[in-house]
This record gives sequence, C-alpha cells and structure tokens, in this order.
Amino acid sequence: MHSTQKIALSEKLNIIHVDMDAFYASVEEHDNPKLKGLPVIVGGTSNHGIVTTANYNARKYGVHSAMPIFMAKQRCPNGCFLPVRMERYKEVSKQVFNILYEFTDLVEPLSIDEAFLDITDVEDNPIKIAEEIKRKVMKNTGLTLSIGISYNKFLAKLASDWNKPNGLKVITENMIPDILLPLPVKSVYGIGPKSAKKLNNIGIYTIEDLMRLSEEFLIEFFGKAGSEIYNRIRGIDYRKVNTTRERKSLGTETTFSDYTKDKDVLKSYLHDFSLELESALENRSIQGKTITLKIKDVNFKTRTKSKTLNNYISSFDDIFEVAVNLLQEIEIEHDIRLIGLTVSNLESLKLEQLSLFDY
Repeated sequence: MHSTQKIALSEKLNIIHVDMDAFYASVEEHDNPKLKGLPVIVGGTSNHGIVTTANYNARKYGVHSAMPIFMAKQRCPNGCFLPVRMERYKEVSKQVFNILYEFTDLVEPLSIDEAFLDITDVEDNPIKIAEEIKRKVMKNTGLTLSIGISYNKFLAKLASDWNKPNGLKVITENMIPDILLPLPVKSVYGIGPKSAKKLNNIGIYTIEDLMRLSEEFLIEFFGKAGSEIYNRIRGIDYRKVNTTRERKSLGTETTFSDYTKDKDVLKSYLHDFSLELESALENRSIQGKTITLKIKDVNFKTRTKSKTLNNYISSFDDIFEVAVNLLQEIEIEHDIRLIGLTVSNLESLKLEQLSLFDY
C-alpha cells in the first residue's frame, strides 16, 4: 500500500470516496491466478467488441476502456482477452458494498465499483476507517481499492485517483488551492474531454490557468455548471452524499477514437451498455419503461430513437433486444462518432412489489 498521511483529529474530513482498482480485470486475476502479471483486457475476444476494463499491465501498452478490441489487439497482441462476466462482478460488488455498510448507512453508490461514504457520525479517525475498509475488502475478496478522504465530494474523488492502484490519499483544507494548481483541467468534475479540448484551444491547460478566469467567463463558457466549476477549483463543493437520489434516467455513452458505421461494432457497444445498465438498475432496485438510443455522426448531427414499453424492464436481455431493434430502425449514412443508451421512465422495484402484495 502507498504510504499514508498523518492528519490532525481536528481536521474536518468527513467524505470518503472508494474506487476499486481495474475492477473487472482484478476479479478475473483473482479467480485465475495464472493471469497475474499479464496484461488482462476484459470485453471479449471478437474484434467487434470494446474494452470494458484493462488492468494496469495492459494500460502500459496504451489500452484503455471504450477502445475497440481490434485496436487493443494491435497495441497489445499478447494480451489476455476475456469476456465480460457481469454476474460474477455483481457478486463481488455486493461483498464490497456490504463491507462499506458496516461503517455507515450513508453510502452513495456511483457504479458497481465506486461509492461515496459520509463518515461524519463515525467516531474513528478517517485514515483508520479507510485502512480497515481496505483490509476487510482484501480479506473478503482478495482485491485492492483506492480511497480518497477529504471534506467534500470533489476532493475525495480526486484524492482516490491520486496514487492508484491500492492508494490512500487525504486532501485537507490547508492544501487548497496549491495541491490543485498543477493538475490538468480534465481533473475537474464537470469538465469532460470535449470541454477540456476547448479550454486547451484558448490556452487553458491546468487548474492554475483556470483560476485566472472569472466566474462570469466560466458561466458563459460552461453554462450553469460554470459557477460550480469556479467553486470546485477553490475547494468548495456543497453536494451531499445522497443515499436516496431519485433518478429520472440512467444512461451511458462513449465517443469513438475510430469512427464507424459498422452495425456489428455498434451492437457490441449496445451489448456492453445493456450489461452496465442492468447492473446500475439492479444496484438501485429500479426498472424502466423507456429505452433511448442516441447516435452522433462525424458531422455532429445527433439522432435519438426511443421505445416506450407496456411493461417495466431491467434485465440485460430485454434492454439489449430493444436497443438492437432501435439501431436497426436508424438509417446510418455517415460514420458514427458517438453512441449512447439510456433507460428512463423509472420506477422502484420495491414500490411495485409492495403494490402487488397489497393487491
């Protein structure tokens, strides 16, 4: 484990961000020790697939998530290419989250392998809590995770990514803003690759560069998110750990590094998206009625196609079937640069079970 920091007990450090290290690939290595030390790439063996997770050995070759498998094979021909085993990952994820709930009920799942914890009411030292989480997860699953500790969500998430894998980083109030200044603008929550590129085009590369811009300029540049970004880079983030967040939709999308109009390639993305959405719906005990497919072509023309069903769905099979049907209905004239899939019109599974029971 990376060396930890000493902190004063008086420090207000009540937010922890937990992030599993190369989760799917790490599960595969744990289940098959022969893979240890090898570049492991999860996403499938077909050239039409996409990389879901690459372990750190594979990343040395330039392989990363959302990359087409054929490109990953070019960069890492000796890689171990494995299919996605979502049921197994969900099983391990449940073990990890059960451990998190031993420390506090205030857990906000962000995905199958990532969560915020609010430890305001937990009496122990934050570093001791983090180290105990790491110890228990390793004992129960054999996996490592990285943890960030701070006084708000933005900084805790930033800290968890600081010294991966198996990292532990604390960001205290007196470190701000100095610790942030050299970081690239893409490190700021709310600044995606597209916005980062636009900022680079006007000579803004680091948070230090960003600090020189007025709040008015950032609002004009980012819209209403500009004010939040202005505050975040100054260490201000008022978002609370939300355990009962009501979602209007759940979605995922990716932008291709190599544009394509091959429907088999697009289907492989929808396959992985459907697995991801099934897991996200299950984690939140919700289901949806409306599936929306979104594509953007090389001319930046965006098209969406939706289907609202008579019944609620949450399984991979149902989501994928609707998604593929929507794709077949769209006539693709130009290469596609982005594809996305969303489930909306959501309802709690618990509510439906209750109403059926009452009936």
